[in-house]
Amino acid sequence: MQSPLPQTWNLERFFPGGSGSSAFAGFLEELRTNIANLNRMLSDLEVPKTAEAAATLLPVIELLQKASLQIREADSFTGCLAAENQNDKQAVILGGQVKSIGADYSSALTRFDDFLTRIEGEAWTALLACPELKEITYPLEERRALASEKLPPEQEALINDLAVDGYHGWGELYNTTVSKFRVPFEENGTVKQLSAGQAANKMHSPDRSVRETLFRAWEEQWAEHADYCADALNHLGGFRLKLYERRGWETIHKEPLAINRMSKETLDAMWGVIERGKDVFVQYLERKAKLLGLSQLSWHDVDAPVGEGSKHFSYDEGAQLIVEQFRRFSPKLADFSVMAFENRWIEAEDRPGKRPGGFCTSFPLTEETRIFMTFGGTASNVATLAHELGHGYHQHVMNDLPALAQDYAMNVAETASTFAEMVVADAAVKSATSDEERLTLLEDKIQRSVAFYMNIHARFIFETAFYEERRRGLVSVERLNELMESAQKEAYRNALAEYHPHFWASKLHFYITEVPFYNFPYTFGYMFSTGLYAEALRRGEAFEEQYVALLRDTGRMTVEDLAQKHLGVDLRKPDFWQQAMDLSIVDVQEFLRLTE
Repeated sequence: MQSPLPQTWNLERFFPGGSGSSAFAGFLEELRTNIANLNRMLSDLEVPKTAEAAATLLPVIELLQKASLQIREADSFTGCLAAENQNDKQAVILGGQVKSIGADYSSALTRFDDFLTRIEGEAWTALLACPELKEITYPLEERRALASEKLPPEQEALINDLAVDGYHGWGELYNTTVSKFRVPFEENGTVKQLSAGQAANKMHSPDRSVRETLFRAWEEQWAEHADYCADALNHLGGFRLKLYERRGWETIHKEPLAINRMSKETLDAMWGVIERGKDVFVQYLERKAKLLGLSQLSWHDVDAPVGEGSKHFSYDEGAQLIVEQFRRFSPKLADFSVMAFENRWIEAEDRPGKRPGGFCTSFPLTEETRIFMTFGGTASNVATLAHELGHGYHQHVMNDLPALAQDYAMNVAETASTFAEMVVADAAVKSATSDEERLTLLEDKIQRSVAFYMNIHARFIFETAFYEERRRGLVSVERLNELMESAQKEAYRNALAEYHPHFWASKLHFYITEVPFYNFPYTFGYMFSTGLYAEALRRGEAFEEQYVALLRDTGRMTVEDLAQKHLGVDLRKPDFWQQAMDLSIVDVQEFLRLTE
C-alpha cells in the first residue's frame, strides 16, 4: 500500500465542478426526463392477462431500475458535497432538488406497485419466469404484497407529494434547530459556544468535572429547545399514525419490520436474549463506577474512558492495521480496502467546515463508494474507518446485481460494517502490549455492546410507548421526559444514578423521516454480525465465499430466509442470538478479571 495515503476524497470523478457542476445539472435533467417517461409508460400500459402479454412490463422495469440508480448517484453526490463543506449553500439547494425528484420517483413507484397488484394468475407467473427478472423475483413479489395493503395509488401519490413540505418538513425543521444549537462551556477561563457535535464529543472527556458541567449545560439547552422538538416529534408521530390508520395497519411496528424484512418473532427473540443477558452488563457498569471512584455511574459516565492506555494511530498506521486484520478473514475485503485507500474514496482529513460523524455512500452507476469521517488518531477512529469500509465492501459485492436486488434493509446493512469493525477491534485487543492498553481497548468494545443492548433498547422502549400515547393526543414535554427516563431505567436495569430525560430531543434518530424506529435494526446488525464473526472464527478460510454469498442475498430475501440459507439457523428462536450474546459476555468477564 502506498505511503503517505491521501486523506481527501475525489468527487470530480463523478461530476466535475462540485456544486457548480454543469455535468450534474445535465444529469438531473436526464433523470427528470426518465421519470416523466416512466410515468408515461405506466399510463400507456395495459394489465397483461396472458403469459405473452406479461413481457410488455420489461421495459418499464428496466427504466424504473435505471432511475433508481440515478437517484442514488445524485443523492450521494449532493450528500458528499454538503458533508465536506457545511458552508456550501448550493449543495444544500441541489440536495433539495434531488429530494423533490425523489418524491416524483416515489409516486411513479407507487403506481408501478399498484399495477403489480392487478396482474394475476398465469400472467404473474410468466412475468416472474422471465430470465431478465431472475435476480429480482423476491423484490417484485414483496412490492406487490406490500402494495396490496396500502391505499389506492392516487392517494399514496398525494401523500408522497404532501409529505415533502409536511412530514419531511418537520424532520428538516429539527435539523435546522440543531444546527443553530449551542452549549456554553468554560475552558481555560474562556466561555466557548459549542455545537451539538462538539459538545457530544466532549462528553467523553476523562475529566469528570468536564463531563458533569457539560451535561448540566447540555440538559439545560435541550430543555430550552424542548418545545420545538416536541412539536416536531408529535407531528411526525401524528402523521405516521394517521397514515397507518387510513391503511388499516393496527400495529406501529408493522412498517419498520416490513422495511427490515423481519418478523415480530425474530425481534422478540432478539430482545428476549438481551433481557436475559443484561445482568453481566450491570456488573460491568458497577465495576466501572468503582474504577472511576463513584458509588454509581451517571448517564454522562457510561461512555467515559477507563485508564489512559489507548494508543494513538497515524492515518497510515490505522489503514495498515485494518488491511492486515481484514486479510486474515477475507483477502477480497482487504484488497477492496487498499483500493479505497489508494484511489481517494475516503475523506478523513481533520479540518474545519466538515460536518460531524461518519458515513459510507454508494455511487452505483460508477460502481464506487465514498467514505466520510474525520480521523483524529484514536482507536475509535480506526474502528469507525473499518466500519465504513465494511459498508463499502457490502455494496462492492452487489454492484453487478440489478437495482431492485441491491435494495437491502438497514438491519443487514449494519451487518457487514459491524463485522468489519469487530475484526479490527478484536485484533487490537489481542495485540495490546500491556494490561492497561488491553483494558482500554476491551472497554471500548464493551461500550459498543452496552450501546446496542441498553441505549438502543431504551430508544425502542421509549418510541413504542410514545406512539401508544400519541394515539390519544399530543404528548407534552414533561410527559416525553417521563417516558424517556422510564425507558432508560428499564433498559439499564436501574444501574445509573442519573439519566438523560431530554434524550428524546437530542437524538437525531427519532426525527429521521425515511425510517420509523431507527433503533432496533442497529442491534440486529450488531448481534447478527457477532454471530457471523463466531462462524468466521470457526470456519477460517472457508468463510469468505460463504460471507460474500450471504451479502449478495441481503436484498433478495427475508432475514429469516437469509440466516437459514447461509448459516442454517432459525432467527425466530433464541439459540443464534444467545451465541452472539455469549461472545459479548466473554469480553465483560475478561474486563472484570483484569479489574479485580
